[in-house]
Amino acid sequence: MLFNSLHFIVFFLFVTTTYYTLPGRWRWFSLLTASAYFYASFIPAYLLLLGIIIVFDYLAGICIESLSGRLRRGMLVMSILANVGFLCFFKYFDFLNANVAEVLGFAGIGYTSEALTDWYPGLALPIGLSFHTFQSMSYTIEVYRGNQRAERHFGIYALYVLFYPQLVAGPIERPQNVLWQFRERMDFDWGNLRTGLWWMVWGMFKKVVIADRLALVTDPIFAHPETQHAGSLAIAAVFYSIQIYCDFSGYSDIALGAARTMGFRLMVNFRSPYFARSIAEFWQRWHISLSTWFRDYVYIPMGGNRCGNIRTYANLLIVFLLSGLWHGADWKFVVWGAIHGVLLIFTRVTGAGVFDFARWPGWLRTALTFTAVTLAWIFFRAHSISDALLIMRTLATPALWALPVLPISNGETVFSLMLIVLLFSKEYLLPDYVPAPKSFWPSLGVATLLCYLWGVFGSNQFIYFQF
Repeated sequence: MLFNSLHFIVFFLFVTTTYYTLPGRWRWFSLLTASAYFYASFIPAYLLLLGIIIVFDYLAGICIESLSGRLRRGMLVMSILANVGFLCFFKYFDFLNANVAEVLGFAGIGYTSEALTDWYPGLALPIGLSFHTFQSMSYTIEVYRGNQRAERHFGIYALYVLFYPQLVAGPIERPQNVLWQFRERMDFDWGNLRTGLWWMVWGMFKKVVIADRLALVTDPIFAHPETQHAGSLAIAAVFYSIQIYCDFSGYSDIALGAARTMGFRLMVNFRSPYFARSIAEFWQRWHISLSTWFRDYVYIPMGGNRCGNIRTYANLLIVFLLSGLWHGADWKFVVWGAIHGVLLIFTRVTGAGVFDFARWPGWLRTALTFTAVTLAWIFFRAHSISDALLIMRTLATPALWALPVLPISNGETVFSLMLIVLLFSKEYLLPDYVPAPKSFWPSLGVATLLCYLWGVFGSNQFIYFQF
């Protein structure tokens, strides 16, 4: 069930209305049932697989709180291994298997690489697997650290993992932020309803009007980069930077808005990332729930920046390599993560003299950061590393810079540029989430109408659903 579908609109209206209609003691059950239906609407069988992980981590949390010493640590390790093993089997088995076959073949050892679908026809990656796996791990880790009491109410814990607004693409919540909210009685509040609906419509606008319109340019150009001139590829790269931001942050806006209509407050996942003045600041503004997850559960436990420069640089590179791999079982994602890690290390190493970027004008630092991020996105979006390298070589070849030819009309191109200007104007003037306007219902009606009239509708799922 995609957020940008009529099915979801009907689902949302029914769930929200039912939530406020039912007595307080039944609300958690209605949300859990609705969330289970939401996830089952993609691939019903995977609800059972997710249920197994939920049961295991629920019991693991209780055991971790009850045990001590090595047994306590052992239970945490078992929980993490179960989640990582589940993730690796579905997401990374084919990737690892293919690479093992390639290495053994290079060594002259015969090995036939078979995909999971060869053994289990019809098998597909469970949607949102990386998101709810990391959320489950954050629960057991926080219980182990003593920052969260083990949840004894199985339904409340299941809702923590399954809560439909953020189930398949985040934000990756911490138990301290949301578990207690599911126990609270959320009385109906017009302010929450107006704010939530306003965020949802803005998120929908970013998705169907901006992101999906820019996809009309990026998809065909990235599909055949060998036939494109540098100018077309440059525009496609910039458009993709905007597209993926509007697509992913649009989902987050809808998720936060849907939750807010019922009184729940989820963590903000984006804060105008393309106004960042450095790569470090970019990651403080982009996919905040993931970057802080890696910071708290990987970077700091490895030593963070407390063990000297060389160890700090190594820790940063490892974190970004893992972040790249988290995004997909493909070397292009690893390269994308490595680029960000190297750029972050570079800014730390060259923190003086002409390369002391803190002394440069703010607008220039923002422009350089956006350019670096956009070039890195090429590896993220291209179909392969070879395609990404071809695009980079083309961009660096002056002879191939010609008047760009885009797969949309001139009118659509101008309209797309106007939408980008509108987006950045809003981000600059109103960088944070804003409350609904005073003339709410007319404004909501106009915004909804614009989404309908200007939106590009079809089967365009959210980009981060594949992760």
